[in-house]
Amino acid sequence: VAIKKISLLQESSDEVCLSEIQVMRDMKNANLVNYVDSYLVDEEVWLVMEYMDGGSLYDVIRETHMAEGEIAAVSRE
Repeated sequence: VAIKKISLLQESSDEVCLSEIQVMRDMKNANLVNYVDSYLVDEEVWLVMEYMDGGSLYDVIRETHMAEGEIAAVSRE
């Protein structure tokens, strides 16, 4: 599993966190990371989810330079 930690001290983080939990819990798809559970730990919410080797999508996007057509194809899939 992987754990994503979200601080509740940041502005609007509670709304973002709640939305993310709802989307992950309600969406079941072979192409999406599986949500396991969430926990409140001190001032953070810990989202427990399926581990995906290779890092987060944000990491991939930040490290990869793609042409507009490639971005469109990835977004479509």
